[in-house]
Amino acid sequence: MAEGQMPTDLCVTGPPIWLANHHGYVSKTTKEKDAGSKIGMFYVPIHHPSTDPQFDKSFELLAQAIHEIHRKNASNLSYEELYRNAYIMVLQKRADTLYNGVKEVISDHLELVAETEVIPAFVKTTDTNARMSADAGTSFLMTLKRVWNDHTTSMIMIRDILMYMDKKHVKPANMPLVYDMGLELFRDKVIRSQKHPIQAQLTAVLLDQIKMERRGEQIDRSAIKAAVDMLVELYDQDKRENVYVVDFEPHFLETSSAFYLVESQALLAECDASEYMRKIEKRMNEEYNRTRHYLSPVTEPKIRNIVETQLITNHAKTIMEMENSGLRPMLAASAIEDLSRMYKLFSRVPEGLNEMRTYIKNYVLELGNLINAKVDSANDTTKPKDKDGAGAGDKPGSTTGSLYTALRWVQDILELQEKFNKIIDFAVLKDKSFQTAVNEAFETFINANPRSPEYISLFIDENLKKGLKGIYFHFWQKTEEEVDNILDHTITLFRFIREKDVFERYYKQHLAKRLLFGRSVSDDAERSMITKLKVECGYQFTTKLEGMFNDIRISADTVSAYKDYLDASGIEKPKIDMASTILTSTFWPMSASTSPKWIMPAEITDACQSFEKFYYGRHNGRRLTWQPNMGTADIKASFNTKRHDLNVSTYGMAILLLFNEVPDEQCLTTSDIQAQTDINDIDLRRTLQSLACGKYKVLIKEPKGKEVDTTDKFYLNVNFTCPLARIKIQTVATKVETESERKTTHEKVDKLRKHQIEAAIVRIMKDRKTMDHNLLIAEVVKQLSNRFNPSPQMIKKRIEELIDREYLERNAGDR
Repeated sequence: MAEGQMPTDLCVTGPPIWLANHHGYVSKTTKEKDAGSKIGMFYVPIHHPSTDPQFDKSFELLAQAIHEIHRKNASNLSYEELYRNAYIMVLQKRADTLYNGVKEVISDHLELVAETEVIPAFVKTTDTNARMSADAGTSFLMTLKRVWNDHTTSMIMIRDILMYMDKKHVKPANMPLVYDMGLELFRDKVIRSQKHPIQAQLTAVLLDQIKMERRGEQIDRSAIKAAVDMLVELYDQDKRENVYVVDFEPHFLETSSAFYLVESQALLAECDASEYMRKIEKRMNEEYNRTRHYLSPVTEPKIRNIVETQLITNHAKTIMEMENSGLRPMLAASAIEDLSRMYKLFSRVPEGLNEMRTYIKNYVLELGNLINAKVDSANDTTKPKDKDGAGAGDKPGSTTGSLYTALRWVQDILELQEKFNKIIDFAVLKDKSFQTAVNEAFETFINANPRSPEYISLFIDENLKKGLKGIYFHFWQKTEEEVDNILDHTITLFRFIREKDVFERYYKQHLAKRLLFGRSVSDDAERSMITKLKVECGYQFTTKLEGMFNDIRISADTVSAYKDYLDASGIEKPKIDMASTILTSTFWPMSASTSPKWIMPAEITDACQSFEKFYYGRHNGRRLTWQPNMGTADIKASFNTKRHDLNVSTYGMAILLLFNEVPDEQCLTTSDIQAQTDINDIDLRRTLQSLACGKYKVLIKEPKGKEVDTTDKFYLNVNFTCPLARIKIQTVATKVETESERKTTHEKVDKLRKHQIEAAIVRIMKDRKTMDHNLLIAEVVKQLSNRFNPSPQMIKKRIEELIDREYLERNAGDR
């Protein structure tokens, strides 16, 4: 077809046939009488373009139609005719003129609307009543909403009429489509009008409405939402952002920051920490709901950051340190709800949790130091007055006082740990960083007490001891399952100990006494505890402990075999029935080379020689070293009124046997007894205290008192009475070591550590062959850290010692 020629009839897809019924318009359809025509399709006769007057006439018709649309008289218009006229103008290459003309018509209309409808609805600044001001603001927003809805509805109709121009001219030219052009005009002629301060008025009204809602007044949220939705739909091409973000949001955020700055000061002045946090939480929920209901979602993180900064970040330290209500009182009262709220609020801000975590760690450390201070104070008041530290002069004696102090220390720490475990579990949602901080605090103050390994071992001993549990803390009310639960908690304290080898030494001592004196509550409980230790430190840590159990089992078989040997051999049996426990010296806490110096009673000597003959006959190359300080004896004692069976220590038996040779009215002095028994001074004093100063006074001491001097006199208490036929007299022994004993223990531990460090060095060097000095030190520390923390100086000294003994040598280039 030649250029410029057009068919006389052309099939055109027309605009949508519907009209907006909600404005009162009447629906209209066009039907062609031609049998082949359909709804939505019609035939338009096209003629060749004529002169400009014809265009002007067509455009005038179109412009008049747009005015009618604006006046809501669209029902009287013929969309078929309007669409055809616009179509023809586009075909006549007058699309630019048509586009600009329509733009001018709409622009003029919007300027008129702004002046006649929007401006009169402005809020009068003379309104002082809050309710009247709120109503006036709502009225303005509703007016703007109506104007906006009318405009968008009109633009939909105008767009439909100019659909062909959009498709064939506007879109290919990359110009704003008719509807978008209408939005831009509304933005520039109404919202950003250069003639009228509509933008300022709208911003002020929106901010005022939000401010009133923050004060608790009722507002029309739908009116605000309509205005916000309008601003979101309007777009600023230069800023590449919607008008809401460009024009309104910065003012909203600025005023919000100022509001919450004042709000925070007011709340801090009138609220305690708990109430302050509740109101913060309420404000944050309000702002979240505000953005959810009528502000743009893009504002939510920005306003949240402002609220968090003004109400939390800027005052976090003040909140935590509020007197009588801050973090310290919350922790003291285990206020889980308040602590949980603080954790959730502080988790929102940078460094919030760090500050809270540090505060809690310092608080735990402070409480732990107070517990340690109680121990120091108790030790000062119960220090022994005699030179050997035998416990003289205490109330009721240093054994009870110091043991109670040790048990109380562990119990207080367990209670503190339970308290903070609940806080970690329920207040800070098992946050591992908080658990780590609390653990670090526990580790610090537990190891600040040099007696912590001994105290924890004593606490375990008290729980595993038969018949003596509960003397101080009512353990007798607990089942074995509950005691096992206590031991589980005690193991958590054991993890914090750095000197685990020191703990092992004390634990072996206490376990030895339980096993040898038959005081264990049960083998199952003992083995369960050893299993717990094995899980924590590995099998090497518990090898000797398990060996002690094995010795007890083998000894029972040996004693049975000894009795069979006496029965079968026909030799004269010893005058006393003696049961010996064979202990492997490397397992038990004793010296393999020395035996305590003392003079055995003849009866004991005969029995020992008989057993040695039997034992050496079965085991060539072994040597027995008797340890009387670890034994007990049952003796029959006759007094004036009654006969009793006394269970005493081996030393106690030796002392009481001396009185068989002493008339009732005569005495033995401390010096006499020591000369005849050769028992060491400390053990002698403790044994005499148990016989003359304890609950069962089978000896009478002159002068009276708990201190034992070398000139003190002792008489057999022939008038001794007791309702019990069998009496157990325990040796008065300081459960907690004296300073001199502790010094000795640590000297032994240090000696053992030297061997362990050297063994680790040799083991590492055999594997690596050559190694840097500093790396070797680091590797030794790593390998021994599960038992103790060797200092670099200690390791260097052992390296030098190994070099001197030619186990190691320096690299030739480093000499």
